[in-house]
Amino acid sequence: MKRVIAPILLMGISVGLLASSPSNANSSNFLVAQANNRNRIAQEFIASGTEPFWSVTISKKGIIYATPESRQSFPYVSPLQASGRPVDLVRVYRLRDRNNATNTLVIKKVASCSDGMSDITYPYSAIFIRGNTVLEGCAKPNK
Repeated sequence: MKRVIAPILLMGISVGLLASSPSNANSSNFLVAQANNRNRIAQEFIASGTEPFWSVTISKKGIIYATPESRQSFPYVSPLQASGRPVDLVRVYRLRDRNNATNTLVIKKVASCSDGMSDITYPYSAIFIRGNTVLEGCAKPNK
């Protein structure tokens, strides 16, 4: 019996020492950091479309809608998210202008989106509804 207990005890102590060694603690923290970086959600975006040309830039400083002829600023608002869907799948921004009119920007994660004028593929599609005008385009995180 003593012959069986000693090796088991020795193996248990070895496993305990290996688990608490600094190299394993660092690799564990590294894996947690990697998971956190993967789960980080982009907060700043650029959405744009062609014919007609338009863009919406989203940052914590504000949201700016621009065309070649005009520019309009909105205060930053947090996006609404689709119920029961991953946080990064769909974002809906409701923007109120000075006349209290509602404008809506929808950004949705897609396999790829093309602006129709370049070879660039974007990871998000975008729809901007301004009054009775619906503008369609693509979006990407603004890093």
